[in-house]
Amino acid sequence: MKMFPIMVAAGLFAYLQPAHARVMRAVVEHSETVGAYVKQTGHFFGELDPNLPMNAIINDIRLAPRNGRGRVEYSATFTLMYPSDVTKIGGVLMYEVPNRGNSPLNARIPEDGLSAGYAMLSSGWQGDLSPQANLETLTVPVAKNADGSAITGPVMASLMNLPAGSTTASLMNGYAALRYQRPATLDTPKAQLTRQFSDDGEAIPIAAKDWAFADCSKTPFPGEPDATKICLRGGFQSDQMYRVVYTAKDPLVLGIGAAATRDIISFFRYASRDDLGTVNPLAGKLRYSVGFGTSQSGNFIKSFLNLGFNQDEEKRIVWDGVNPNIAARQTPLNFRFAIPGGAASLYEPGSEGVLWWSDYPDQERGRPPAGLLDRCTATKTCPKIVETFGATEFWGLRMSPGLVGTRADADIPLPTSVRRYYFPGVTHGGGRGGFQVIARDAIGRGCALPDNPNSTAEAMRALRRALIDWVVKNVAPPDSKYPMLARGELAFPVHTAMGFPVIPGAPLPDNLINTFFDYDLGPGFLYNDLSGEISMEPPLVKRTIPMLVPKTDADGNEVGGIPSVLHQAPLGTYLGWNIAASGYLKGRGCGFSGGMIPFARTKTEREMTGDPRPSLEERYGTHENYVAKVKAAAAQLVRERFLLQDDADRLVREADASGVLK
Repeated sequence: MKMFPIMVAAGLFAYLQPAHARVMRAVVEHSETVGAYVKQTGHFFGELDPNLPMNAIINDIRLAPRNGRGRVEYSATFTLMYPSDVTKIGGVLMYEVPNRGNSPLNARIPEDGLSAGYAMLSSGWQGDLSPQANLETLTVPVAKNADGSAITGPVMASLMNLPAGSTTASLMNGYAALRYQRPATLDTPKAQLTRQFSDDGEAIPIAAKDWAFADCSKTPFPGEPDATKICLRGGFQSDQMYRVVYTAKDPLVLGIGAAATRDIISFFRYASRDDLGTVNPLAGKLRYSVGFGTSQSGNFIKSFLNLGFNQDEEKRIVWDGVNPNIAARQTPLNFRFAIPGGAASLYEPGSEGVLWWSDYPDQERGRPPAGLLDRCTATKTCPKIVETFGATEFWGLRMSPGLVGTRADADIPLPTSVRRYYFPGVTHGGGRGGFQVIARDAIGRGCALPDNPNSTAEAMRALRRALIDWVVKNVAPPDSKYPMLARGELAFPVHTAMGFPVIPGAPLPDNLINTFFDYDLGPGFLYNDLSGEISMEPPLVKRTIPMLVPKTDADGNEVGGIPSVLHQAPLGTYLGWNIAASGYLKGRGCGFSGGMIPFARTKTEREMTGDPRPSLEERYGTHENYVAKVKAAAAQLVRERFLLQDDADRLVREADASGVLK
């Protein structure tokens, strides 16, 4: 591999002493100019001392192979962007945590970074992803027993919505794909395959002679042996869920992903050059670093802080500020045979860890007081935190305990270093935006109700800027805004408690929340840290944890938080939940998709259907009145610093150009 210097002026910053962020070398493999920016991609190579306390927390690191210096090696990809004129670097490193390897720097360049001249960085942290173009990946070692023999343990995969009659199903599809957990043996009597018609239905065993670890797509049953696929005699049914449990071998030391992230940020922030003398282009130019992560990558930020990785090996702070967005859980990363790509399905770990910022006594699950910031508090390396999330996080991702605990009986106070902002009535990550009038009988993508268009992009732009201003200028962001039990804004997830209206022909939210179970995963699992090893698959369900959701107004729209312009000038009821239209989950929650129930256009249309919600005609009268409502809502959000003026002006123009009541 050819090594390219990270800077053309190799002697620049030579007066700086090398730091010991354990990135041994950084190799730029491609460089290009993007506007006034340099964009560089490549690999970095690091090593970890498994005896250091900040590394010893990595599960199985003591069972990983070591080099001649007694260190554990890894490598990862990175993408770095910075102004071509390095004298104009704005002093801030914006780190964008990849989501399943996908980096925002390879899709869209954050506008706030470009406009301010900030450096921007992404890197690989998920060690079970296969290398491929435009994906940030990490290579980590396999853990072995002290005698060199293979480590084994139970793993489980759930397969659903399979094509009816298909004979072969891959274990490597979907968020919860088993990418590296290969069976220790393909002997099916030593494994188990079951089928069931619902999550709470009976698991019906399938005889070992009727299935195989094999591919039957070209060869009749029992097919061609294949450790990554399941073949079923007679074929699968689309309305059933199949669950396979088997003994896997050779676990990857995936927790290294947190250390690799820590060390590459620390390298670019503090080091002058790598161990081979390659110069750091950002040396001496950075004063702050801020981390941003959405969904899975936001969960990663929470786990990163919880495990103490915001302090580097030289005991310096890594991130000065972070924004975990739409992140209700921790990332299942730091335990044996972990599946980091999981997404809160039944039996998937993620909510077992600490879920709250302040210390909270989790008496419901029999645990002592603990919080996500305990380790960084002890080392005085906690960042400033802006937490953002929306409605679907309550319904699909079990957000409630992070606010009101596992007993759902009181609000957990926030530390002064944390701001929390809630986006009512939005889908996971926010909708497409716009002011389209949607027909009542429209359908969504795989869901029964139309897609929820309610956007969070505008508020997120304002809050990202607020976080950076908090870090750099010490300008406090707006006060937290989220639904609280003390204000009567939360209720159990049934329409009568929520105040949700009965709308003829529309579903109710009852029984749609993603249930939060307390699992027994075996004695080797360290619950608060989401670490250790699982010995019980599927786990034993010990109890159900109660959860709350935001209350609604008479239209079914949620109250509390930061309502978007569209939420304040609604064209329907905006939901954090939707209904699956087909497949195994038909009639139940439709993944992490929020829906919409449009308002009738006229009073006559509303009365014909018996809809209790006023029509667009009754609400606004004229198009001009609707635009005035949008304009007033936008102006108020600008005053509250939840909307930038440019976005406010654009939204008013879009509303004026829309077909609402025209």
